[in-house]
Amino acid sequence: MTPTTHRLPSAGFSITIRVSVRADASAIGRLTTAVGERGGVVTAVDVVDSDAVNVVVDLTCDTADAAHAEQVVDCLEELDGVDVRKVSDRTFLLHLGGKIEVAPKVALRNRDELSRAYTPGVARVCLAIAENPEDARRLTIKRNTVAVVTDGSAVLGLGNIGPSAALPVMEGKAALFKRFGGVDAWPVVLDTQDTDNIVEIVRALAPAYGGINLEDIAAPRCFEIEERLRNLLDIPVFHDDQHGTAICVLAALTNALRVVGKSIGEVRVVVSGAGAAGTAIMKLLLRQGVGDVIAYDRHGALHRGMPGLTESWQWLVEHTNRDNYSGNLPGAIRGADVFIGVSAPNLLTGDDIAKMADKAIVFALANPDPEVDPRDAREHAAIVATGRSDQPNQINNVLAFPGVFRGMLDAQAREFTAEMALAAAQAIADAVGEDKLNPSVIVPSVFDARVAPAVAAAVRRVAKDGVPEPPAEEDVELAHL
Repeated sequence: MTPTTHRLPSAGFSITIRVSVRADASAIGRLTTAVGERGGVVTAVDVVDSDAVNVVVDLTCDTADAAHAEQVVDCLEELDGVDVRKVSDRTFLLHLGGKIEVAPKVALRNRDELSRAYTPGVARVCLAIAENPEDARRLTIKRNTVAVVTDGSAVLGLGNIGPSAALPVMEGKAALFKRFGGVDAWPVVLDTQDTDNIVEIVRALAPAYGGINLEDIAAPRCFEIEERLRNLLDIPVFHDDQHGTAICVLAALTNALRVVGKSIGEVRVVVSGAGAAGTAIMKLLLRQGVGDVIAYDRHGALHRGMPGLTESWQWLVEHTNRDNYSGNLPGAIRGADVFIGVSAPNLLTGDDIAKMADKAIVFALANPDPEVDPRDAREHAAIVATGRSDQPNQINNVLAFPGVFRGMLDAQAREFTAEMALAAAQAIADAVGEDKLNPSVIVPSVFDARVAPAVAAAVRRVAKDGVPEPPAEEDVELAHL
């Protein structure tokens, strides 16, 4: 039988309900009680207006999904003396008009400033770059700008929803780049899912950017697109669904192994999901010297002799699954030290987790509903992590990509390397001090201000190893005077 789970209320489904209710001593209490009885979580109560008879209240609460939100509203409408006037979805309100904007970095207050920022003064800068194209990395937005590129083919867990529907995610990504890394990022959503077209478009627009962040592009096309762009461009190409996820998983696993007293070279890991994220995770774990890995996908455990292998799966078959296991997922995790899920919800039960090795580690990262109910997993595993913000040990890519790009841009790096990924993972892991480390804290908070600078510094050190230091900002070439 397929196990089931119950989604919990979260801020992602927060609503504000404006109601008018009779102004008696128990009025607001009746509202909050009704919401609580329907499973909602009241987060704010604001009195908007009142008179001698009625009070108008904005009741803000978290719900589990859109259907649950409707149930909460219905329960208030059923109360005597209550008039529901308006319901606002706070997530949609946040997205009105988009989440990012362009703002100039320089003042344009008078004719002199305008003549330097634009014509005629700007022509001198154009000629300087034409003479020395490398100056674009210092004298234009290329120094601090990343393109967030998608074709909308694999957006979150929503599937192939197209470029327009993917745009809110890319806007959010750009906002996170700025908030956590000080990086100016811009969404580039492409109305094509043809590999050749995507590669050519990104190649053509690359001169304006210091890096390319590929996002939500379906496997296996994402592998070819990344590889071809890496060969074509002189700026870093980073597929966050692969490398960002892998960095954060390795960081979390590094600390989880510290907690349970195991070394990475002795553990057996099962990864559910052999797409972009799962493949990158396994490659990074192998580079770090993991004992053994079994890759599991919807077609079963990847093993030698398996028909219909893609190029990336063939690579995995040749480098994983030492004993050539070919059974189901519950069988694969029997006796395993670590389970990492980047696949689909509700694949395992608590009973399955109970059959793992002693001091087991479970990373159930399918979002919003993980591969196993975290509450059931915690009954048997020593450490449990998810991708959810309402659970402890949230493994979130925002721990990695802002700092990774900050470091690469500062170093004027021309490529992203596995050595950078390993350094970034170690920096994230080390951000949780030994005195803070415990089964519920294996990764730092996404709001820990130390993380992005530490990751940037680690990546910068790797990027600059053996590479001449780029000119300082104040050393602007004056030969063009």
